[in-house]
Amino acid sequence: MADSPDYDLLQYLQNLSDEEFLTFKELLREEPKKFHLKPISWTQIEKASKEDLVTLLNTHYPGWTWEVVVSLFQQVNRNDLSNMVQRQRRDKQTRYKEHMKTAFQYMWNFETNTHIPDRNYQVIIEPQYRALQEVFYSESEPVTAVVLGVTGEGKTVFLRKAMLDWTSGKLWQNRFRYVFFIPVFVFNNITEFSLARIISSHLPESSETVEDILSHPRRILFILDGFDYLKFDLELRTNLSDDWRESLPTQIVFSSLLQKKMLPEASLLLELGNRSLPKIGLLLQYPREITIGGFSEESIEFYCMSFFDYRGQGLEVFEFFKQNPPLFVLCRSPYLCWLFCNTLMWQIDRGGDVVLSGGTDAAIYTSFFVNAFKSMFADIEPKRNRDRLKTLCTLAVEGMWTQKFVFTLEDLRRNGISELGRAVWLRLKFLRTQGRIFAFYHPELQSYFAALFYFLGKDKDKDKDKDKDKDKPPSVIGSLSQLLRELFAHGQTRWLRTGVFLFGITTERVTTMLRPCFGPLLSREIKQEIINYFKSLSQQENNEKLSSPLNLVSCLLDNQEESFVTQVMNVFEEMTVDITDSDVVTDISYSLLKATKLKKLHLHIEKRVFPEVFDPEYFTSESFEQSKTCSFMTNFGDGSLFHTFLKLPQLRSLNLYGTNLSKDVVENLCSALKDSTCSVEELLLGKCDISSEACGIIATTLMYCKVKHLSLVENPLKNRGVVSLCELLKRPTCVLETLMLSYCCLTFIACGHLYEALLCNKRLSLLDLGSNFLEDTGVNILCEALKDPACPLQELWLSGCYLTSECCEAISGVLTCNRNLKTLKLGNNNIQDAGVKQLCEALRHRDCKLQCLGLDMCEFTTDCCEDLALALTSCKTLTSLNLDWISLDHAGVDVLCEALSHKDCNLKMLGLDKSALSEESQALLQAVEKSKSNLNILHYPWVEEEREKRGVRLVWNSKN
Repeated sequence: MADSPDYDLLQYLQNLSDEEFLTFKELLREEPKKFHLKPISWTQIEKASKEDLVTLLNTHYPGWTWEVVVSLFQQVNRNDLSNMVQRQRRDKQTRYKEHMKTAFQYMWNFETNTHIPDRNYQVIIEPQYRALQEVFYSESEPVTAVVLGVTGEGKTVFLRKAMLDWTSGKLWQNRFRYVFFIPVFVFNNITEFSLARIISSHLPESSETVEDILSHPRRILFILDGFDYLKFDLELRTNLSDDWRESLPTQIVFSSLLQKKMLPEASLLLELGNRSLPKIGLLLQYPREITIGGFSEESIEFYCMSFFDYRGQGLEVFEFFKQNPPLFVLCRSPYLCWLFCNTLMWQIDRGGDVVLSGGTDAAIYTSFFVNAFKSMFADIEPKRNRDRLKTLCTLAVEGMWTQKFVFTLEDLRRNGISELGRAVWLRLKFLRTQGRIFAFYHPELQSYFAALFYFLGKDKDKDKDKDKDKDKPPSVIGSLSQLLRELFAHGQTRWLRTGVFLFGITTERVTTMLRPCFGPLLSREIKQEIINYFKSLSQQENNEKLSSPLNLVSCLLDNQEESFVTQVMNVFEEMTVDITDSDVVTDISYSLLKATKLKKLHLHIEKRVFPEVFDPEYFTSESFEQSKTCSFMTNFGDGSLFHTFLKLPQLRSLNLYGTNLSKDVVENLCSALKDSTCSVEELLLGKCDISSEACGIIATTLMYCKVKHLSLVENPLKNRGVVSLCELLKRPTCVLETLMLSYCCLTFIACGHLYEALLCNKRLSLLDLGSNFLEDTGVNILCEALKDPACPLQELWLSGCYLTSECCEAISGVLTCNRNLKTLKLGNNNIQDAGVKQLCEALRHRDCKLQCLGLDMCEFTTDCCEDLALALTSCKTLTSLNLDWISLDHAGVDVLCEALSHKDCNLKMLGLDKSALSEESQALLQAVEKSKSNLNILHYPWVEEEREKRGVRLVWNSKN
């Protein structure tokens, strides 16, 4: 009781005289209203003793008790008590600061390893540090800020420095009373907790209560670090909570805090990497950005001089880096600079040649690891080294599978790491410790050792029975094929770095580095298993497909053995690639050029990957708006990318649906299409904002390339654009077989040009003119061309062309004389009963050879069912009839079902929404389907086929 807040308050009240206490209670009747609190009833106050009043205040005003009491002490002229309370509270806040200062000073001295004096580090981060001050300048408004940057560029170090400076009185002194630094990934194995519990765990003894601390949320900052390694999926949720006291699922607590449901007046400072930014960024309200950009040349020099200060070799090492440009570029990453310096230090200590391996991540980390290992175990036989290494690798991979990045002593013991082994890994800087918890020195190291685990295999010379259980990996550790499935089929990006290292370690270059210390590794077996996995993934009977080709590209880049890369890429005949960053273009080009069997390539380029004009506003809030379901690509740069992709020897199809293609880009595309090495036969350019002029460029190009299927749907071509296409169709050398022109702003005038083209063309088999304002006049013109026996057209799509029954006479004339036309789609036109009856009469004609007829949404009535029934039993070639979205009563359905059951009806597909009909009609249709096994009655029967031919992607799905 003596150390409790209740006891403290009682001690202050005991200092009041009876008269002062009575006045105190009378004032308490109205005082809470100043703080927007509900008053306690006078009945309770009047009879309360000093002990009772303490209980009442803490019960009714948790977190506000001291504010109310301080104000009342001043009003009863006891400023001495008021000052004592405020001084005590400041002391408690100072106690927390001192506690945090001790902890973060230790981290700064022994864990961050900046190796740069504070004054020099301050110079390096000056722009970001200044931004940190400016972002939180306002003392009244809550702020959400994010620190951005790629892995290894020092985001966490920067935030630790900010925390240390706050505890030292150098930063935010008039802004925040409390700053809480929370590494979120430590909660990966905690399913439920409260925010109050997190805060309590940070407080030293004799601190303010959590209620008192949170009573002023505007004076609180939460620094949240490590979202890239948080296993919980934080999404926009409806079940958020504002109760910081309640124990809730981990993802609900963090989501509620980030989305300002819980403590909305508190400020947030987040560290977000490439993996977490797209997801977490969407949850934040008006985030401010601070980008950590890595070391400058001057910073690298500072670092080398400081790292090797006691040896006097800093300048020599800096010059060594500078003379090797690829390594020097990598040194801009503070973590890699630390890695290289440690590698050189161990080599210098051993007196050997100074060599740094670059080129691939696996080579860099292996060089660091092997040189560190040799510093202690150079003369130990490989088998013993292998056994020692396996304990560390097992810890790493177990952590990856359980998404655990912080380990206990028990975790280490369970994986065979003894007290001596622990000391070794700490000394070599593979592990770090804080108290009784451990973590890998950097998350990248955990990914590296997790990958290395799969190369160590089992020890063959152990007695199988004796050591069977001991040698078997823990059950939580998945097999290599399971890891590959998580990364490539399920798109789990948390496995990406492990996958990169896995592919890189298979190379002869890396295994040669490892072999002297650890003996032969299973590199050949791993390579073969990887190839076998991708072969199985590409098979049609496999339900799983490659979900993220960019993950594969990243992994292959770390291998770079041409034969292996080619073997993997030649597994795929079709691939969908989402390009979210301009840097990806070079990377994807490397792998795609090895894919000699690739036939179809779908490119999804995210908004502003190639910004023509830099817009600084985009890089604030809009940089969080990542496309997830939309296939639209809004910019394709200058189009030079085509010259890379279209050289793929087996590439037959290119879909750019949704890409804004300027005239210049179209010219670049056409230039690549005309190249003799280009084999593209299917070109899908829907919704590309192609103008009439650009359409003319495309038409001219098609005279000299291999394209047989062209989709220009949803482009404002207008009649002028079609003129150039018709000129192409008239040429005897034209190889075009399919032309998709729906939603192209065409009128009946375009039909006049198409009429001439159809009379000349000998190859065009499908013409899609859907959703254009052709009207009866335009279709009547087309019909004149279709009546020519030499007209090659087999499919004509006229859905949504503003037609009436007036054009059905001309269409009927075509059906009775044209033996080539097999498919006619007239859906979504107002042809009504009169038009349907005319068409049915044509279907009964002995010379009609139509196979598919679309009448969906054509607004006719049940009166037409008799005519349709006669047509079904008379037209022997009709196998597909679409009546979707037609309202039929049971009598009409009964007539159709009788025809469908007739022996002379050859229909195999009937488009109809059974669920919109009566139960009686549904039962009748089901009975017909059962009796005729080759008949399918479907809702939306042609949607997928039409989308595929038009190249439309309503929802982007990157499954390959």
